Amino acid sequence: MVSASSPAQPHGNTASDTPTDADLDVLLKQLGNLLTPMAVRVAATLRLVDHLRDGVHDIAGLAARTGTHPPALARLVRHLVVVGVLEGGEEGGPLRPTRLGLLLADDHPAQQRAWLDLDGTVARADLAFTGLLDVVRTGRPAYPDRYGRPFWEDLSADRALADSFDALMSCDEDLAYEGPAAAYDWSGVRHVLDVGGGNGALLAAVAREAPGVRGTLVELAGPAEQARRRFADAGLGDRLTVVEGDFFKPLPVTADVVVLSFVLLNWSDEDALAILRGCVQALEPGGRLLVLDRADSAGDGADRFFSTLLDLRMLTFMGGRVRTRDEVVRLVASVGLTEAARHTSRSKTLPFDFSILEFVAAATPASAKE
Repeated sequence: MVSASSPAQPHGNTASDTPTDADLDVLLKQLGNLLTPMAVRVAATLRLVDHLRDGVHDIAGLAARTGTHPPALARLVRHLVVVGVLEGGEEGGPLRPTRLGLLLADDHPAQQRAWLDLDGTVARADLAFTGLLDVVRTGRPAYPDRYGRPFWEDLSADRALADSFDALMSCDEDLAYEGPAAAYDWSGVRHVLDVGGGNGALLAAVAREAPGVRGTLVELAGPAEQARRRFADAGLGDRLTVVEGDFFKPLPVTADVVVLSFVLLNWSDEDALAILRGCVQALEPGGRLLVLDRADSAGDGADRFFSTLLDLRMLTFMGGRVRTRDEVVRLVASVGLTEAARHTSRSKTLPFDFSILEFVAAATPASAKE
């Protein structure tokens, strides 16, 4: 669900061409400069494309609409024209967004303007990448140093940031949660405990998919309140309960199925193990742990690019990491659980690079019983 631009390619080359040294020099300058990404993000934050579509076609009008300094804005626009986001403007002619630039329209289904808006959660957090050198040297996230508190605490304390984050995540919500809820066989399940389940989107999808299931969501105060509203609005308040809590402390209830959805990638191995131990304690005898997460892509091209981008965001924002399926299995095995056969009933194909892993208590060796 985290989005980004595609990797740069040398201009004028096809996939079959061999790039020259000059091509590579241009490509490296494109990859290494900080200006163009920030120029695009400023354009997104100022909603320049929306203003152009509304009929404002010159610098003076754009500056009046955006409250910016006209000469400085003109210089920004000139660079946006050079990189292909805008076009026109020669000798006082009208400015227009290019086909690429139209991706920055607020109503574009790709929602790139929101992802790049510097007042929004993710683009604001991306500014912590200026501390990436220290992150690589120390292995510690840069976000707390820049903003004074860890990422999730910041969102819990700042309603505007939390709302921005939820809006970004909800753009693919039907795929992110309805798909996994439909793919898993909930027959025989009585009670689902969703640990750190955000605004309750997955638990609500499970409740719709399995009408006989009860659910409990454990979350911090901010997302907990949003989940209560979601459940009430969906008519699910009689089956789904929200408990404010911290998953680094003992969980308040037990269940026959405990779910961790998009939680483990936010945390280091040490913290992830602490979360997993709490989940094991909350499992009823014979219970199952479900881990819904994004797996590290083994592919190449755009898939690999997005996977490594997300991994570095997790590291820089929170100290987390995107793990391979085998790494998740080994991590969970450290707390005494083993992977079970897939418990799917209709579809094993999940959107994006998501996966559902199911774990049960590891069998006790016969020698240990004696």
